[in-house]
Amino acid sequence: MYHLSYFKSSNGSALIQLMKSYPFATLIGAHNGTPVATQVPVLVEERADGLYLTGHIMRKQDHHLAFLENPKALFLFSGPHAYISASWYPQPAQASTWNYLTVHARGEMKFLDENGLMEVLQKLSLHFESDSSQATVYNNLSDTYKLPLLKAIIAFEMKVDDLQHVFKLSQNKDEQTFNAIVERLEAGSEEEVKLAAFMKAERHGN
Repeated sequence: MYHLSYFKSSNGSALIQLMKSYPFATLIGAHNGTPVATQVPVLVEERADGLYLTGHIMRKQDHHLAFLENPKALFLFSGPHAYISASWYPQPAQASTWNYLTVHARGEMKFLDENGLMEVLQKLSLHFESDSSQATVYNNLSDTYKLPLLKAIIAFEMKVDDLQHVFKLSQNKDEQTFNAIVERLEAGSEEEVKLAAFMKAERHGN
């Protein structure tokens, strides 16, 4: 991770908002000295005693074994990103780059018991379905369907001990160049339009 002051956000709540908006995180650990990673949707919860990440993973896979061996974990959250061509700049004779937003959350994994697993599954399904009457919400599923699945997965929670980020959003560019980049992004894909919105918000301290 690049630790450059001009690629850091002055708005602490923007980090948590990014995590909540892009909750499909990459979970990273190590098993027998070999890095392992898996992608997993997580709940980002602000509790009285700190920030927590909760979710579930499949049992007896390398990621499960990794955290039984070593509970230290890294969650990597990624926001919108895009290639930034120097050809867009008023003075284009310089290197092109890539703009992106990322948040790294570190802590120690704690695996939960079956009651904890059921609570996490209910929370996750309610959060992503947003309607408790949906048949897909955990509590609405039949026991015949649920019980075999409960044996195959395990829930976790992690209190975030360290939160780092890079918001590389052309903060080091002059106003004319910055505006030219935003203009090109706003005429691009949905991802590029979202990135342009983050750039403007960060530039103007929103």
